[in-house]
Amino acid sequence: MPRAFQSICSPTRGASATPESPSSLSPSPAPTPAAVAIRGLCPRCGAKTLFTGPVKFTSRCTACGLDFSSFNVGDGPAAFLTFLLGGLLVGLSLTLELTVEPPLWLLALILVPLGVVCVVGSLRIAKGVLLALEYRNSAREGRISDQ
Repeated sequence: MPRAFQSICSPTRGASATPESPSSLSPSPAPTPAAVAIRGLCPRCGAKTLFTGPVKFTSRCTACGLDFSSFNVGDGPAAFLTFLLGGLLVGLSLTLELTVEPPLWLLALILVPLGVVCVVGSLRIAKGVLLALEYRNSAREGRISDQ
């Protein structure tokens, strides 16, 4: 085997060519904020225990005991998503009105459920991402420390 390929294919210094036993492996890494949000995982252990309802957090993880009530996600995601999705839905309704000219009842029948599904679905994701980022960065309320 040529020397260039030999260095690429051979194990690095200190590493063994044999697989390690499961007990010697390190614990699985914390899930990404996207995985926490989309799949409802605990940001510490990765168990699927984050949500009890569509957008309501559980009080704590049943697998590792992480207290979700100590995180302050607040109303930021709701306000941001309402403005963003509201603007998109208004743009969609104006486009439909100017091109297709559907009756008002049909426009409402399409856009109201679409708006509810979009807001609830994206609110769940936004709240999950914010909680995961708060956990990852150890974010807490601002304090003035005595120095």
